[in-house]
Amino acid sequence: MTPIVLTIPDLAIAGSLIVLDGVLSVALRLGLHRQLAIAAIRLVVQLVLIGFILRGVFALASPWLTLGVVLVMIAIAGREVAARPEQRLTRFGNYTIGANAVAFATLLTAILALTTAIRPTPWYDPRYAVPLAGIILGSVLNGASLALDALLSGVVQHRAAIEARLALGGTIGQAMRPLVRSAIRRALLPIINQMSAAGLVTLPGIMTGQILAGMEPMQAVKYQILLMFLLAGGSGLAAVAVTYLGARRLTDDRQRLRLDRLSEKAKGRTA
Repeated sequence: MTPIVLTIPDLAIAGSLIVLDGVLSVALRLGLHRQLAIAAIRLVVQLVLIGFILRGVFALASPWLTLGVVLVMIAIAGREVAARPEQRLTRFGNYTIGANAVAFATLLTAILALTTAIRPTPWYDPRYAVPLAGIILGSVLNGASLALDALLSGVVQHRAAIEARLALGGTIGQAMRPLVRSAIRRALLPIINQMSAAGLVTLPGIMTGQILAGMEPMQAVKYQILLMFLLAGGSGLAAVAVTYLGARRLTDDRQRLRLDRLSEKAKGRTA
């Protein structure tokens, strides 16, 4: 089956639905028409730009260029992980933890998939490595940001309970354990819900895109199962890494809770 090639008029017809949303926003006084227009323009510009970049990367097929693109994506994702939690660690702690956790989970998961299940030649072929890293990053980013937010907010909210456990003779690991478990659990719930609903409630976007591009449905299903397992694994690795790195940053070798390593704004809320 030959893939259907979309034209500019085809995209314009689909874009008319955005115009319709804008008209509804004006008619109902929702105040969202300007945001819709800006979001649609940003979407088009960003995707066209990345399309040109990927065309060049695919043509060169350089392992170093491929690695550079993936590292830039990881750096941006690390920034997003750092920015989403309400609380902030001092000395760029959020970014350091977020970037390290995202890099660890994404690279490990992507390399595992490229060298075992997918096996392109060469294994770092950018046509496979870059899109795969991008898909994994989306899930890893979400899991890491949820875990870090839950951990930092939980430490502030449950400071008294943690210090009470320490006063009763518990170690800092024992005192932080319920909070660590809660943060990891919160991070994994979205991907669990996504896997539970796939196929019965929703047709995942990756599978749908492959079918529209002409792939046989059962082959698209196999790729979707593979990718969902990769996303779940990556999310779990990122959640565990960011939670334990964050907990380590908020404690010390003398078994103390170190809220002085949170920003002044965060410390003010604990008073």
